[in-house]
Amino acid sequence: MKTTLVREQDVTRQWRVVDAAGKPVGRLAAEVAKILRGKDRPDYTPHADMGDFVIVINAAQAALTGDKENQKVYKRYSGYPGGLKYIPAKEMRAKHPERIIRSAVKGMLPKNKLAVRQLTRIKIYAGPDHPHQAQQPVATELSI
Repeated sequence: MKTTLVREQDVTRQWRVVDAAGKPVGRLAAEVAKILRGKDRPDYTPHADMGDFVIVINAAQAALTGDKENQKVYKRYSGYPGGLKYIPAKEMRAKHPERIIRSAVKGMLPKNKLAVRQLTRIKIYAGPDHPHQAQQPVATELSI
């Protein structure tokens, strides 16, 4: 048996559309992170950036389980003293529903330079429309 490792220039990427309506955010993020890393491919190579592009639609309708809608808080820091901002999940959903999913997916990727490149391949939209029809995306059903 010979082990073959895929080089990044040999990877062909697909565009996949994932519908987030009614799906729990954490489970959705885990599946999307797996697609971004390329772990759903039979020729997965950990050190190579070989995942597909992911288009997430209906991000505003993704479900937060339990009482997370009222209790969960997102933080961001400006870098200045006293610059820590707290944003409740309910307010984040009203203003920027895409950031809820982006934050969850980012937390499920490895903390390295490879993850920064992989995170650029996710496109998240609050509604059902997206401007990527020219890429001929494939609708993907997740096993959630």
